[in-house]
Amino acid sequence: MERLFTGLTDVGLLRSVNQDAYYTDPSGRFFVVADGMGGHAGGQEASRIATQTIQSYLNAHWDSSEPSSALLEAAFLEANHRILQEQRIHPEWGEMGTTAVVVLFRQNELPWCAHIGDSRLYRLRGYKLEQITEDHTWVALATKTGDLTPDQAKVHPWRHVLAQCLGREDLTHVDVQSVHVQPGDRLLLCSDGLTEELSDELIASHLKSIRVCDKAAMALVNAAKEQGGRDNITVVVVVINGLTSGKPSPEPA
Repeated sequence: MERLFTGLTDVGLLRSVNQDAYYTDPSGRFFVVADGMGGHAGGQEASRIATQTIQSYLNAHWDSSEPSSALLEAAFLEANHRILQEQRIHPEWGEMGTTAVVVLFRQNELPWCAHIGDSRLYRLRGYKLEQITEDHTWVALATKTGDLTPDQAKVHPWRHVLAQCLGREDLTHVDVQSVHVQPGDRLLLCSDGLTEELSDELIASHLKSIRVCDKAAMALVNAAKEQGGRDNITVVVVVINGLTSGKPSPEPA
């Protein structure tokens, strides 16, 4: 399954520090976006640790017989363990944590996604943009149970309050799911610095109207900044080109 891909992160217009992190595997096997929290240094460290730990774990166990779902969950739990260790070493970072969303492509399988927090995976198919992940926030849960309407959720003052993240002693479960893709689909992994500023309609418009990955990523980031850029903004764009034996490749610089 041939893929083109790129990633981009921006500090935004109001923040002095970028607490987001991302990783794109050079061979296009997996992609990571993380959004840290807990003070400038703590948030930066949490997203860095999560991204590097997940990367290292997947690389080390890639050829194992472990199912992709179990592989992803184990990588997330290892990242959680590493962040907790760092909290103990640096008490001033005791509240640090991070979201994470990962998409993994293993040979002869559907892609798999794991996530925690409110960093998201979207799939654009034709003109339809679909949010694949479900935010782990109090507001998302209240919307699901009917206590809030979607319009109320968009402006609720607690919409950033996470129900789950990496960096918590009580974390025992990670949401993992397979993702159906077909040639022509585009996947978007992103932090909430994008989705807080842009509606799904605007995200879809930029993803579908620009054919080159890196230009689409830049357009999304710039559009979020034009709308206020109040948070760090990170995007990873993956284009499913077709079924082929060719190697996936990053967009040229």
